[in-house]
Amino acid sequence: MIVTLKGILNADQGRGKIDRHIYGHFSEHLGRCIYEGIWVGEDSSIPNTNGIRNDVVKALKQIKIPVLRWPGGCFADEYHWKDGIGPKENRKRMINTHWGGVVENNHFGTHEFMELCAQLECEPYINGNVGSGTVQEMSEWVEYLTFGGVSPMSELRAQNGRKEPWSVTYFGVGNENWGCGGNMRPEYYADLYRRYQTYVRNYDGNKIHRIACGPNVDDYNWMEVLMREAGRFMDAITLHYYTLPNDNWQDKGAATGFDENAWFSTLKKALRMDELITRHSTIMDKYDPDGRVGLIVDEWGTWYNVEPGTNPGFLYQQNTIRDALVAGLTFNIFHKHSGRVRMANIAQTVNVLQAVILTEGEKMILTPTYHVFDMYKVHQDAESLELALETGSYRIGDEEIPAVTATASRDAAGNIHISFCNLQHQADGKVELALRGLVSGDVVITGTTLTGDKWDAHNTFDQPENVKPRTFDDFAEEDGKLAVTLPPMSVTTLKLAVKG
Repeated sequence: MIVTLKGILNADQGRGKIDRHIYGHFSEHLGRCIYEGIWVGEDSSIPNTNGIRNDVVKALKQIKIPVLRWPGGCFADEYHWKDGIGPKENRKRMINTHWGGVVENNHFGTHEFMELCAQLECEPYINGNVGSGTVQEMSEWVEYLTFGGVSPMSELRAQNGRKEPWSVTYFGVGNENWGCGGNMRPEYYADLYRRYQTYVRNYDGNKIHRIACGPNVDDYNWMEVLMREAGRFMDAITLHYYTLPNDNWQDKGAATGFDENAWFSTLKKALRMDELITRHSTIMDKYDPDGRVGLIVDEWGTWYNVEPGTNPGFLYQQNTIRDALVAGLTFNIFHKHSGRVRMANIAQTVNVLQAVILTEGEKMILTPTYHVFDMYKVHQDAESLELALETGSYRIGDEEIPAVTATASRDAAGNIHISFCNLQHQADGKVELALRGLVSGDVVITGTTLTGDKWDAHNTFDQPENVKPRTFDDFAEEDGKLAVTLPPMSVTTLKLAVKG
């Protein structure tokens, strides 16, 4: 029996702005994310502008990418930025020890990344090297990027073809320093952070948000120590959490060809994001009751076994309707915590983990996750609205998760958008919302939905549009009530456009 889930949308009760940076991305020197996925070089037969793929830029601009994190990840704490500037033929070649043992030629460096952000019209988020770098190295990178006066670094930048400084708002002081960034204790990293951030200076009116390396998953002690010892020196702190079907990092589970239990467990693990943000935010509230310090979830997404026959260090995996639902329900959680969550960066943009784009030579396809970003972009910088919904129960055996999750916002033009995720792989999701703060008949409703014909439905280079959004009209509004029937395993967005 399908139960109708009841809810109330208070269209006149805002809960604060949903920061557009929640829809950020992450690009690391890992596998084919940068090289081939984004950077092909000026001499490539693949259409490019200054070496950057035109098709990828066009696709990312379509989803209004607001911010891009680079160069890592684990790669960041072995990256020495001066290796990636100057004539390409003179740049150092090195082994990428973290990811695949391949040669990194440093052809994509600071200038190329800033050019990419300019083409995307997005903000750069740069991660500095604490694990194997020096205070001087980090200080000089900030100077090279943002100082327009007379100095060795600004002169070096001019010699490399850029006289004017760039604008950089977000700078991470280290990455995963509890692990690949140095295996540090929180007390030690807190002191290092205080030292390093001192020299991440603001030049010429450029205001940098200094971002501290925060905890891995549920390491609440790390958050406690960092907020206590260094909270007043930071503008934000990070959180990393990946969704695995199981808890075995040696055999995480397949991206396709999985069973019902893997479908269910993946969604259940993704929902844990709510608990993590809630508990870490409670610690942050203790030391930062005014909410000045932002929480940045700058690595999140699904992580499966690599596709058979691919380099295990390249982390290349397929992307299905299951991943689309992980993205949708995660955004719903971020919206709920929009007072504290100021940015998030899915891992990763192209060809790595839960990518929004896959490439194969000159070919490019959009993944189901990409389409969720496109459907949810209407929530960027919108006012989060109060939405109380019976989520229902979706059970497999003794396990239970919500059947439906939802979020709502109002944009600058007054239009309301409601997004639903029906996590049930077989059953429709029936929802009835009482619309408060709206006059019945004053809105025109349209909808879009994304679903698949099976739980591992995905796009391939032979069938690039197997999973794509379609028009949705299985709803009715009457007497201030909105009745919606959501397809199984679907992400759906409704637009309530105010007449006149």
